[in-house]
Amino acid sequence: MNNGGGVKKMKYVLVTGGVVSGLGKGVTASSIGVLLKACGFRVTSIKIDPYLNTDAGTMSPFEHGEVFVLDDGGEAVIDKERRGDYLGKTVQVVPHITDAIQEWIERVAMIPVDGQPGPADVCVIELGGTIGDIESMPFTEALGQFSYRVGAGNFCLIHVSLVPVLSVVGEQKTKPTQHSVRGLRSLGLTPNILACRSTLALEENVKQKLSQFCHAENIITLYDVPNIWHLPLLLKDQKAHEAILGALNLHGIAREPNLKEWTSRAELCDMLLEPVGPSKFLFTYLAIVAMFCLRFMYLNHKLQVRIAIVGKYTGLSDSYLSLLKALLHASVSLRKKLVVDWIPASDLEDETAKENPDVYKAAWKLLKGSDGVLVPGGFGDRGVEGKILAAKYARENRIPFLGICLGMQIAVIEFARSILGLQDANSTEFDPDTKNPCVIFMPEGSKTHLGGTMRLGSRRTYFQAMDCKSAKLYGNRGFIDERHRHRYEVNPDMVSRLEDAGISFTGKDETCQRMEIVELPNHPYYIGAQFHPEFKSRPGKPSALFLGLIAAACGQLDSLLHAHKIPNGMAKKVSLYQNGNATKFAKIPADGIYSNCNELDPGDGKGEQSLILIFYTGLPVVIYSRTILSKP
Repeated sequence: MNNGGGVKKMKYVLVTGGVVSGLGKGVTASSIGVLLKACGFRVTSIKIDPYLNTDAGTMSPFEHGEVFVLDDGGEAVIDKERRGDYLGKTVQVVPHITDAIQEWIERVAMIPVDGQPGPADVCVIELGGTIGDIESMPFTEALGQFSYRVGAGNFCLIHVSLVPVLSVVGEQKTKPTQHSVRGLRSLGLTPNILACRSTLALEENVKQKLSQFCHAENIITLYDVPNIWHLPLLLKDQKAHEAILGALNLHGIAREPNLKEWTSRAELCDMLLEPVGPSKFLFTYLAIVAMFCLRFMYLNHKLQVRIAIVGKYTGLSDSYLSLLKALLHASVSLRKKLVVDWIPASDLEDETAKENPDVYKAAWKLLKGSDGVLVPGGFGDRGVEGKILAAKYARENRIPFLGICLGMQIAVIEFARSILGLQDANSTEFDPDTKNPCVIFMPEGSKTHLGGTMRLGSRRTYFQAMDCKSAKLYGNRGFIDERHRHRYEVNPDMVSRLEDAGISFTGKDETCQRMEIVELPNHPYYIGAQFHPEFKSRPGKPSALFLGLIAAACGQLDSLLHAHKIPNGMAKKVSLYQNGNATKFAKIPADGIYSNCNELDPGDGKGEQSLILIFYTGLPVVIYSRTILSKP
């Protein structure tokens, strides 16, 4: 809408948090972005974490969770002092640091992020931490100044706070939020909207009390929902968009938010997350279909997909948060219930078999029971041999496999050991003296300084062949741009030898010296990527490689590749399968379910059957039909 749409000056929405951390500021900020986009605006976002780290690449996932990478690879806050811009003056928090923060926000907010020319209309800013924290004081002060800098009508503050319910009295308590807002106002920031987290919707008298004591007209409840995709709908139902548009003077050019597709996606996710059992479906559909139809459905149609994540940081799921979301986006797109089995990589190793055989057996049981295997990135040698064993199992047993960053590297190492017979093949990260270095340190990197030495941010990958699975999954494009975060990469001196043995490097950088994508052509799905495709996955727009993994794990990859593009809510001609053999094509509506079936009586020429799934009053209805064909 920025180009000719009427928004002449950048608008800012700031999301802060109070009382405790982990309330969902990030989810709230993202949901506000979804809602504003549904109103017709172009939206960008900024996340501010009030830490002193200038290089997040050295942070432990156990300390902070996953390190998320953006296209630019990162930003630095202040470098004016080193350039001499302050002319010898004492550099102070106010005004020098706070001015630098404001200038940084304005500059980053103007960078286009949606592929269109010109800046966005609205920038949503999430301030990490909790109001009152010492480390966030410079940012809070800067944003207080910033609200006056951009002027009234261009700044909207949403404060996310907690309204707890004490189990003893069962009453929603407002005092924590009152104190949080008082602290916020003392720092020069007055909230336009109070977003209150609670297990249940706020009672009317509680809303009135908060409005009176916090001097806030707009009170919304962020109560518990089945899945977070409901949050934009929750905001819309409480007219949060109208309060935001009013604060930003955008009422005249905004359209009514259209979240129909988003609603369908959230409801579908609810259905897939619910426990699935024949008794439940029998009860629901008994009046619609006969018993044998349901029996056929459960015997022949795979409703869920089980993915084993073999990693180093499985003790904290937030370490792999983007991986989980990417798997969810892909599974919902293919109408499958996602089941994730966490397997600590070290539990698969021989050492664990000796020290703790029960843990060893349990880990291998999970791996062998999976429909697909995902090996994510990581640093350090702990669990590497376990990851190599997982890759070997997937390769030898033709189980769909996706390796990300280190996961790609260990796939190459395993192939060199097992197929080329190079038993000491390794990465120089784990064995600097290996005689067969399949993975080496980047030539331009520093081995003595860990900070700032990564290959970070968006980099271009060029496909070397268009008939490979990865190229087809990306829509047969000549190149793609994906985000990177690594120090080590496949040794280019070993590429020809590896490819002669049957592995294929289907994606490379512009110099053809950096291997970006590796595939096994004769495997149902065995792909490794040096980049992190999970960082660009979105609800309704799943990552291509994750979509391929889920499709392969539930027997739908060939139909997906046949379509040459990612299903994204559009009606498509999809191949119907059982046991991987295409037999018949059927047009499936956008809100239908991709199903698996083939001839009821293969080879006899007598019978043909179809499984049609439609939505009626929000529930999937199964209609089974069989046509008797006479022999010629």
